[in-house]
Amino acid sequence: MGSLDGVVAVITGAGRGIGREHALLFAREGAKVIVNDLGGNPDGSGQGSAAANGVVEEIEQAGGEAAANHADVSEPAGAQALVAAAIATFGHLDVLVNNAGVLRDRALVNLTEDDWDVVIRVNLRATFLTSQAAARHWRERHKAGDPLSGSLINTSSESGVFANAGQANYGAAKSGVATLTQICAKELKRYGARANAVLPRARTRLTEGILGAPKSTAVFDRWHPANVSPFVAFLATPGCPFTGETFLVGGSSIQRVRPWELDDDWKLEGNGRWTITELMEIGATRGPMSPASGGGLIT
Repeated sequence: MGSLDGVVAVITGAGRGIGREHALLFAREGAKVIVNDLGGNPDGSGQGSAAANGVVEEIEQAGGEAAANHADVSEPAGAQALVAAAIATFGHLDVLVNNAGVLRDRALVNLTEDDWDVVIRVNLRATFLTSQAAARHWRERHKAGDPLSGSLINTSSESGVFANAGQANYGAAKSGVATLTQICAKELKRYGARANAVLPRARTRLTEGILGAPKSTAVFDRWHPANVSPFVAFLATPGCPFTGETFLVGGSSIQRVRPWELDDDWKLEGNGRWTITELMEIGATRGPMSPASGGGLIT
């Protein structure tokens, strides 16, 4: 028996890379999987059906159950059709993994409006639309008295949490995904569903220019995308206790990420409004904070 027996999961961007590894592992663990992939290029251009169809074929050849979906989930109709496909094919939806993403790196002064819009649309807008469609399904199941242990798993990024230069569009989108996940966790709790986010460290089409090809098959490849999938599958299990959390996952390492928190409290004696002179004086003694640690990858 698998840890996901009977679970119905939708995984976006599942035709290649990390999403493909998620889909294959979920199926091996007994889940019925909707493999969604528009089949586009890393920059968001183009489309095709071969990637999603190929993953479904792999799953079926291994004895699993899966169906391909090629909807553009950055559009409301596509996101709704994706959830509807899971319901029509397998009866319901238990798990949504938002993994689809694109990249268009440029310095702020060179970033075009199209670069901004495409990256925000695919990475953030699509995550919102599919999450909303899944939430509406879970709300209806809850109203009908259907016992539910739903799981929403969103893909954020170190760029979104720790900020990488040259990724204003991508970092803003992925930061939004992390915050959206926390809000979803608070709202979905009433329906019996959880929401968590992962920051994957892995070799994909988006990162291979930095990480390169594996040097040897004889040693553990800490950048292999399959290293991320067991934790994502764990978050999908009905008994998983976590919600509203963000985790950095890669190689053999898993780290929980702290959300925004208050620090360095400036106190004014008594009541009243700060003056600029007072702020200049205290600012000179406190100094700027160090840049955030972490980051460095474009996953």
